[in-house]
Amino acid sequence: MLNDELYQYDAGGYLIVSVEVPIASRVTKATQANPYLCLRIDLDPVQIAALILDAGIPSPADCAVSRALAVAQTPADLLDAVVRLARLLDFPQDINTLAPLAMREILYRLLKGEQGARLHQIAATDGRTQRISHAIRWLKKHYDQPLRIEDIAREAHMSTSSLHHHFKAVTAMSPLQYQKQLRLLEARRLMLSQDVDAATAGHRVGYESPSQFGREYARLFGAPPARDLRRLREQIPAPF
Repeated sequence: MLNDELYQYDAGGYLIVSVEVPIASRVTKATQANPYLCLRIDLDPVQIAALILDAGIPSPADCAVSRALAVAQTPADLLDAVVRLARLLDFPQDINTLAPLAMREILYRLLKGEQGARLHQIAATDGRTQRISHAIRWLKKHYDQPLRIEDIAREAHMSTSSLHHHFKAVTAMSPLQYQKQLRLLEARRLMLSQDVDAATAGHRVGYESPSQFGREYARLFGAPPARDLRRLREQIPAPF
């Protein structure tokens, strides 16, 4: 889930993320006989840009800013490269030599596939997507402070109107909504992991009003803090 948008994929697909965004995720099908297994690969913009130049891959015709998340089916050639990368775990002596080759092929397959435009956006150091990414990093660093759109726009080297438009195109929310989700997710983490009360957690993440914190928390998570935490703790399995 990104804001109120649902992205669903299975063993035949992959999720690609071009900009870091706050999401909620859930595994819907997993058993002891058929466990959930996944592989996460961090995409390096420098490596992508170098490969685009080396392979002479043209820029996509449509360079419009798009959502940070997308789901696609995994073609056989991409899956083959990913499996070869994972199998190197059984041969640690070969990792330094062969892993970069497998990784380069994975990037190449992605660039040539249906999500190639997103990789071009990741690699574009001065593109709008990277400016929004810079704005997001700034927001994450200052999420507990009062928000001034002019400050974020200046950091991203964009006008306030352009920032609003492209930020929402990428993240499905405004900068203010994004900051609110960061605050509430962090407050939830604090209450769950450090056993602090709702008032303390709300204050730590930047809320001055406990009642406002409670209202916005319930709106995002579907229940007030105490009830939500009780539900979460009941869902945590007992240790083996």
